[in-house]
Amino acid sequence: MTKNEILKATVNAGIGKANLHLGKMFLLAVLAGAFIAFGAESSNMAAFGLLSQPLTFGLGKCLAGAIFAAGLIIVILAGGELFTGNSLMVAAAVDKKITWGGMLRNWVVVYIGNFVGAVLIAFLMYQSGLFGSGADLLGGMTVKIAAGKCGLSFAKAFILGILCNWLVCLAVWMCTGADSTIGKIFSIFFPIWVFVTSGFEHSIANMYYIPAGLFAKANDAFAAASGLTDAALSKLSWSGFFVNNLIPVTLGNIVGGGIFVAGIYYLIYREK
Repeated sequence: MTKNEILKATVNAGIGKANLHLGKMFLLAVLAGAFIAFGAESSNMAAFGLLSQPLTFGLGKCLAGAIFAAGLIIVILAGGELFTGNSLMVAAAVDKKITWGGMLRNWVVVYIGNFVGAVLIAFLMYQSGLFGSGADLLGGMTVKIAAGKCGLSFAKAFILGILCNWLVCLAVWMCTGADSTIGKIFSIFFPIWVFVTSGFEHSIANMYYIPAGLFAKANDAFAAASGLTDAALSKLSWSGFFVNNLIPVTLGNIVGGGIFVAGIYYLIYREK
């Protein structure tokens, strides 16, 4: 596809998303939240040993990013409604093919569905006993990652959210232009690899990472394995999750995808 054709396809996709039946929209959102959570939990499983050591931390992030990309690949190829990717609906709204109200309806329903799917996987992972892997080190790293995310300032979380969804929506944009399955996979893989390796913040992934950390924190062995002080552990709470992370990261994700991808490419490639 040409860039103009990608824009048209993105606008048409936005029309379809805005008109999707509410029940189907919600179920597809639950699936997408679960798929992203699968990418998150498996990346933690693969990299927790490397992430625990300063000299191998970067390598651990690199490995985690390579595996996390599977989450978005599944969402795109198997089907799912993902809030972060749906920020591209801004192009259809600006083009007046859908209403802003229709776009917001999709965002709210999909956001809630993503939350349900991601927290479900976090809960099932905790109940599975897998956080005890590596002599409780996976559980400890799960707590440590979640506490770090809740310890971000509003400004840092917002900026990291912008950078993240700029890359995520570039992945979706390029995937739209790919004409083969392998082309779509590679279009998704590299931007997602970059965002996770860089340490940017994805609101839907955090719907897994932080609840998983909260569940794991309830286990004294995992809390101890995190190596965090009581003061650091106290930052990990449900209120800290929503106020310190989810709200600023979500706003940043909207700016990153809605303005820096959908908005700018609409200005460049729209038909005059």
